[in-house]
Amino acid sequence: MEQGSLFEQSQQMPLANRVRPQSLDEFVGQQQLLGPGKILRDLIENDQVSSMIFWGPPGVGKTTLAEIIAHQTQAKFIRFSAVDSSISKIKKIMKLAEGDREIGERTLVFVDEIHRFNKAQQDAFLPYVERGSIILIGATTENPSFELNSALLSRCKVFVLKQLATADIQQLLTNALQNPAGFPDLKVNLGTDELRAIAEFANGDARTALNTLEMAVLNGDRHDKQVTITMADLKQLITQKFVLYDKTGEEHYNIISALHKSMRNSDADAAIYWLSRMLEGGEDPLYIARRLVRFASEDVGLADTNALNVAVNVFQACQFLGMPECDVHLTEAVTYLALAPKSNAIYKARLAAKKDVKETRDEPVPLQLRNAPTKLMADLDYGKDYQYAHDAPDKLTTLQSLPDALVGREYYQPTDQGRENLFKKRLDYVKRWRKDHQKPND
Repeated sequence: MEQGSLFEQSQQMPLANRVRPQSLDEFVGQQQLLGPGKILRDLIENDQVSSMIFWGPPGVGKTTLAEIIAHQTQAKFIRFSAVDSSISKIKKIMKLAEGDREIGERTLVFVDEIHRFNKAQQDAFLPYVERGSIILIGATTENPSFELNSALLSRCKVFVLKQLATADIQQLLTNALQNPAGFPDLKVNLGTDELRAIAEFANGDARTALNTLEMAVLNGDRHDKQVTITMADLKQLITQKFVLYDKTGEEHYNIISALHKSMRNSDADAAIYWLSRMLEGGEDPLYIARRLVRFASEDVGLADTNALNVAVNVFQACQFLGMPECDVHLTEAVTYLALAPKSNAIYKARLAAKKDVKETRDEPVPLQLRNAPTKLMADLDYGKDYQYAHDAPDKLTTLQSLPDALVGREYYQPTDQGRENLFKKRLDYVKRWRKDHQKPND
């Protein structure tokens, strides 16, 4: 009876908390930081920890690592949450930390989800970090470059924690099953295939893996002090994987960048994969379609004049249909754009002309290009010497169209790719014709 009560009491605390590692030797993953001889491990083991930021996706051990540091350091440990940490509360505790420093005691302050702290809250820590009154450890899933005050960030070392591999998750689950605090007085029968299924479903998130395991145990076939978990049991719990994607965060920009660069590199398979990641993450299909329209001119341009047509048509299809129906249209577009011949000549032409517009004076429009709707304007030579191309046999003239100061500028420099080769030949012909027909006084 007492054993049953102990088990029931332990179940009130989530499995992830019950089996949380207490030392670096128990910690799974992040060997690039915590392996033998690695800098973070050495800092922790030698009790030389300074203010730092742990940046990484959910469930990779940021909080656990902070608690291990708290266990191994001689400093007092204080934990803050953005939800209930007012400026006055922060300042009050910081003053106490200042007093402890004066008598030789260190204070380690752990701020979970530090990106949720506003500027004023972050600023409240700054003077105490500068003076060494506290050791600040912040955990964040967001890019610190965007979410932390530059002054505070400059005083912290940033450590990047990576998504856990499937093998790491399997080891973590095995450790949890062997941990006496995991499922006390209960033998869990879980096969290798079932273990791997949970690990793969977790998608690199230790907390998701442990929560899934706990749910499976609670709902498994229990007999006396044993519980057996079958693949059929798991299928009820792992029917749909959560896709790591934040429509407003850094992952949003990382993946759209990956899609764009995969298409630019003519890798259709990669482009389809990154597109699918965005769609499964709930991205607005019109946002993707707009980016494809841009890509069609920026990276394909006149090398394939149909690319823009395809992109615009797919944008319209997304407007008509929406998700999930328009997913196939987007797939068609990214595949077409990935396989199309590439040229950024149009994009470069725009940048070159933009540079001249910004860096040179606003040149007046040459008189020969101006209309003369009034007698006064005609008397001022508006439109004088204008040459109407349609009246010329070759539909070409020697008319100067650029301002005097910019004569000779060549913004568009076509490539030999795809259809752009035709435009290049035409442009070369036009240049030769004008050179041959140019009069000495023109």
